[in-house]
Amino acid sequence: MAAQALQSGLLVAFPTETVFGLGADATNPQAIARLFKAKGRPSDNPLIVHLGGIDHLSLATDKVTESAQVLLERFSPGPLTVVVPKHTSLASAVTAGLDTVGIRIPNHPLALELLQRCNRPIAAPSANRSGRPSCTTWQAVWEDMQDRVDYILRGDSCQIGIESTVVDCSGSQPVQLRAGAITLEQLRQVVPDIKTWNQLELADDQALPSPGLRHAHYQPVAPVYLFNYHQQVIDLPGGQLAQSACADLRIARSPSESYGQPLTERCLLYQSFYSIADYMRGFYEFLREADRRGAARIYLQIAPANDQGAALRDRQIRAAGRTN
Repeated sequence: MAAQALQSGLLVAFPTETVFGLGADATNPQAIARLFKAKGRPSDNPLIVHLGGIDHLSLATDKVTESAQVLLERFSPGPLTVVVPKHTSLASAVTAGLDTVGIRIPNHPLALELLQRCNRPIAAPSANRSGRPSCTTWQAVWEDMQDRVDYILRGDSCQIGIESTVVDCSGSQPVQLRAGAITLEQLRQVVPDIKTWNQLELADDQALPSPGLRHAHYQPVAPVYLFNYHQQVIDLPGGQLAQSACADLRIARSPSESYGQPLTERCLLYQSFYSIADYMRGFYEFLREADRRGAARIYLQIAPANDQGAALRDRQIRAAGRTN
């Protein structure tokens, strides 16, 4: 039924290993317009197209470049998106008018079955209102999209918890556009000459080839403040910790550390994770739970800027309302 719904131009939210996606037929301009409206998504923010397997690549792209082929063979299905020349059948709005498209093959049984049965390229940004924390449970999708989506597939909670790594493979040298669970170090084992997004110089009005690069993302209702391992809050106005009701999330370096004291006495929600992977998996749901409990502030212990920590750190910084 869900596959038929997509073929009919309807919107279907479905689980992937990263976050829940909000799917629409990427060849149907009306369905794509409805998807943008449902999310409240800016029209200059391109969508990632999801496919049911490597044998479906021709549904979304006219050319699989060498670097894209190598990366897809190594990391797909999985949390990797490659940007390649787009297929002419894709609706222009999917790519924000660009000649390239981001494609990925999710590593989730429900998603793969849906995509294979549908046998069409499915544009699927995260299934949340634009700017809000992404959804890693179907219940969170219902909170945001209950009157904006036709079907929600009730899969298990997402196993990775943050969006895919994005690599632009459309040019002569691949460029990592967005960090994710597949780290830069892992990418360079396959494509040694890969660049990173911050090495490029682009004009402010230049079209961006990937989501998650310019607009506000991942932000809860409560303001987010970051603190380091010394429990010093970064860029806190006036340098003072407010004693309003707060939520506190941190990375514990040992089991004993997880029982430390929250930053403030009035803590509604306090949680520690023992690894970056666990933190990523629970990050967005923590932000949403803090809002559900009415926290006035959210404090996040910032992740290290290496390996998977780089991807988590990027989301934390954006949740705090900054882009770098």
